[in-house]
Amino acid sequence: MDILKNTEAMGKRIFEDLQKINFIRTSTSPEETKAAEIIRDELAKVGLEAVIEEFPVQTADIEKVSLTAAGKEWEIQGYRRSGSTPAEGLTAPFAYVQQGTDVDLYDKKGMIVLVNNGKMNEEVYERMVRYGVAAFLTWNGNVSDVREQTDLPERELRGWALRYGKIPGGVLRAIDAMELVKAQPETVTFTLIQEDVTRPSRNVILHIKGTDETEQNITFGAHFDSVQFSHGVYDNGAGSVILMELARHYKENPPKRNLTFCWYGSEECGLLGSKAYVEAHKEELKDIQLMINVDVAGPVLGADWAAVMADESLCRYVEYLSKELGFSTDVTQEVYSSDSVPFSNEGVPAINFCRFGRNGGAMIHCRHDVIDYLDYKNFGKTAAFVQEFSDRMVNSVVFPVPRKMPENMVEAIDKYLRKKRVDEK
Repeated sequence: MDILKNTEAMGKRIFEDLQKINFIRTSTSPEETKAAEIIRDELAKVGLEAVIEEFPVQTADIEKVSLTAAGKEWEIQGYRRSGSTPAEGLTAPFAYVQQGTDVDLYDKKGMIVLVNNGKMNEEVYERMVRYGVAAFLTWNGNVSDVREQTDLPERELRGWALRYGKIPGGVLRAIDAMELVKAQPETVTFTLIQEDVTRPSRNVILHIKGTDETEQNITFGAHFDSVQFSHGVYDNGAGSVILMELARHYKENPPKRNLTFCWYGSEECGLLGSKAYVEAHKEELKDIQLMINVDVAGPVLGADWAAVMADESLCRYVEYLSKELGFSTDVTQEVYSSDSVPFSNEGVPAINFCRFGRNGGAMIHCRHDVIDYLDYKNFGKTAAFVQEFSDRMVNSVVFPVPRKMPENMVEAIDKYLRKKRVDEK
């Protein structure tokens, strides 16, 4: 078949759209708002009327963060929403607790501890609260990182951590964490002053009415926010612009079923945009037959992948289609950490399409997520396959995907969303 041939024109349009949102777009920032408006306005150029829906995001503004130990000041960032130390700082004994196990933490009450977690996990955080540590430090990156070529971002505690309580936290560079451990200070002084705030983030929503008299709906999703320091063209400006191309396609080729396109804000803070959408549109979920999500695409050195959060028969369908069309892709049934999860949590079948940079072919969540490592040819191929799959779903005579969530996926989603506290398991 020739569906995946001559995709360069599609890829070039997508690449041009990507250039328009090629800037840092962190949650609740003016730049995130600007990106939402760009997406809305680009759709309007072809006669598609999207709307912007606001939703509240709880975060914090860090006013001061510092660490003094072994006679020097250390470069450090804070964990937002982790609380504050006294204004004069917290001076306490220091301990390196490695993996933060019970053995590591049982006697660390009142201490400031350094733990081997770039991003705090639930089991370790629960133990630190239970054993009464006074504050925690983590480290980010690699000991070989060059300061001038890397950044040290702030972190933020998620809701699953806050249900155990707040412990002031900070993050160091890996090289500084190593030097701090080697210095073996008896005490350290950690200062973190912050104020909890609530700010609006935004989703961009577009509806395309189907030609059939049906309530059935296919929902497409991608997040358009980025993290601190990152232009986020790979993660996930890429998925956002592929959705824009799909929306134009269905403007020109009216679908049988109703379509909803959602560009989500604040995904990087815990899927907040898609969670807010699902909560605000509960009554519409019963009509959604499938959620199609696109998150990361475009790297020159990479491989395509479809992660299915639905009945395993959908895996076989995608595998057969890829062979029919001559499109190389891996297909697995598993939870993909993106905006499809809140839908699947409500029983909506979902599939996630992506193209990952392999073996260092592209990088996320850092200053190196830039357009240089992407090209229009790979955008065109991935988008063409997603479009062909979507056409078959949208225009099928009888919808082929069972409207149910298999038990193994229910269990995996529950685990991903940390529905049970670790002290209840």
